[in-house]
Amino acid sequence: MEGIRLVKINLPKVVACGNDLDARTQMLVASSMGATAFQKGLGGLHAIAHTLGALYDKHHGLLNAILMPYVLVANRSAIEYKIIKLSRYLELSKPSFDAFLSWVLDLRIAMKIPNTLAEIGITTDAAQRVGKIAMNDPSASRNPIAFTAEEYSQIFIDAANGRLPPL
Repeated sequence: MEGIRLVKINLPKVVACGNDLDARTQMLVASSMGATAFQKGLGGLHAIAHTLGALYDKHHGLLNAILMPYVLVANRSAIEYKIIKLSRYLELSKPSFDAFLSWVLDLRIAMKIPNTLAEIGITTDAAQRVGKIAMNDPSASRNPIAFTAEEYSQIFIDAANGRLPPL
């Protein structure tokens, strides 16, 4: 949670001014905290990002940034209570899953991250293949919900088309 708080405070500063050494240092600290959190496993977000990176030769970090809201929504029933706790820690105005999702979406806009996979040239043509590969990715075993290949395919389709529920 502290790593995410550091990102909330410092990533916009780093993007605005790459020479802000204090903000960059804090992002390094946040990165180290994230690496420690990986000990628990990566989950569905990385399972899809690994798959798309291999199939489409796209940057892993960019894929994660685009996919995150779609995977959050797909996992909502299993993670909502944790996200509410996190949104309180981040001091979001109305601690809730929707407030956290809105913050993620706003951060993507501020960072000029595309909203959809289609914006980086990934279409839904291989949706079934993506779903099967993602389901078998080792990261998938640590997802809060054991998604089927069809569910991974649907997350991928939603991310390609920009389909999120209204907030």
